[in-house]
Amino acid sequence: MTGPQRLLSLVDTTAITVGIVIGAGIFSFPGLVANFLGRADLIIAVWVAGGVLSLIGALCFAELATAFPDPGGEYHFLHRAYGRDCAFMYGWARMTVIQTGSIATLSFVFGDYAQQMAPLGAQGPFIYAVLAIVILTGVNIVGLREAKWVQNLLEAGAIVGLVILIVTGFAGSGAIVPAEPKPVDLGMLGLAMVFVMFTYGGWNEAAYISAEVKDGSRNMSRALIYGLGVVMILYVLINVAYLYGLGVEGVAKSRAIGADIMRPVLGEGGAVFMNILIIVVILTSINVTILTGARTSFAMGRDFKPFRFLAQWSDGRAQPVRALQLQGAISLALIVASLASQDGVRSMVEYLAPVFWLFFLLVGISLFVLRKREPDATRPFRVPLYPITPIIFCASSGYLLYASLSYHGVHALAGVVVLALGLPFLIWIRKTS
Repeated sequence: MTGPQRLLSLVDTTAITVGIVIGAGIFSFPGLVANFLGRADLIIAVWVAGGVLSLIGALCFAELATAFPDPGGEYHFLHRAYGRDCAFMYGWARMTVIQTGSIATLSFVFGDYAQQMAPLGAQGPFIYAVLAIVILTGVNIVGLREAKWVQNLLEAGAIVGLVILIVTGFAGSGAIVPAEPKPVDLGMLGLAMVFVMFTYGGWNEAAYISAEVKDGSRNMSRALIYGLGVVMILYVLINVAYLYGLGVEGVAKSRAIGADIMRPVLGEGGAVFMNILIIVVILTSINVTILTGARTSFAMGRDFKPFRFLAQWSDGRAQPVRALQLQGAISLALIVASLASQDGVRSMVEYLAPVFWLFFLLVGISLFVLRKREPDATRPFRVPLYPITPIIFCASSGYLLYASLSYHGVHALAGVVVLALGLPFLIWIRKTS
């Protein structure tokens, strides 16, 4: 048999979901959110709201992933709902913008923190970013079993570290004070939600392993809900600890918030611990992003002859080896292309955000399309409160698409242009098929 095998347990799948979501954003964006809002109650409220909206989205994806399990994940949902053309453009977007851009973003962040621990000269962050992609792509090529064990070990270390961070924050003297009455600026509230939702982002990647989960009809929905539940609890507690330890102004002004929380209690050793924790969290995210990303390219190669070379699946390794290799090469190319930018992380976020939210919105709408087109399909899990729940999901995705286009500039345009470059390939495929 050539194709995915059901090797992932509920624990594996939940760990992958948690690992995809928890990333460097929780150490970078709380300061921006605090600066936008300026009130502790609003800050906690948006982090709770972000978790609730993510859970709503996860419920929608749980129905799609259990009804139509496939290694293509969202690619497969779009294919069934809108046809080959839309599926191809999404596969192209994942291969050239969304997933490879995410891998490059995370690798840049890893490079910045690794450089602080062990400097390698002026090009140290670039060298570390390249090494992260090469080594973790190599681990995945070796096999799914090896990749999932690396993932589980890194995830366990990350969660333990985050719990220590929370406890340390509450062990401080306590700087949180009641918020003064202040009018709510809806523009700032919306901008804060963009960063909060980006920090919660990535849980949808679990759909790409839906065909590899043991008892997937039950465990996919459980893993999504359990995983996001864990993340939401951690994120809210971390932000309460930040506010308790530093206060609103301290959080807003901090440029190394984790170290600023740890240092007063544990000294410089605490700051070093924080750096190591962030590195572990980032490596967790890179590994799982590589794992899930190549599966879209595999599905696209299965469906389109010019990309058939990507459909090679190694049964012994339980991985799409060529898709992993191509994904790694494109991610490295984006790293090189971003060297001209002064801020590789920001440029990559701007590059991928509009394209990501465009297709996220289309996936949300596909739930309605498939309910109507395939009413008799077996749905082991049905999204509760239909159609209200998916309407909320689509509305939030549409708003974030608008916000990402409004907030970002030339790099967002670059992402849209690269997406458009897939059109000539699509025209060629349509003429030759």
